[in-house]
Amino acid sequence: MTGKFSVPRHVMVRQLGDDRVILDVTSGAYFGLDSVGSRIWEMLSQRHSPAEICERLALEYDVTLERAQSDLARLMDDLKANGLLDVD
Repeated sequence: MTGKFSVPRHVMVRQLGDDRVILDVTSGAYFGLDSVGSRIWEMLSQRHSPAEICERLALEYDVTLERAQSDLARLMDDLKANGLLDVD
């Protein structure tokens, strides 16, 4: 997981409590993030590297680094596949 990440212009994000809803205004499709996914989104938005995000997730959620890497990769793959995250 390397590269720079950005949110496409056609994507809107709203926070609802600890969760976030991401809307693709072009297609009308939406994607919900739980509190962990929201934390990842927050760190992506702050331009943290994937390595930094994994380290923070491991510490904040008391999981192994491998688990944090797997969870981050899965979420990013889902976001990219749904056109909600661009990777340069």
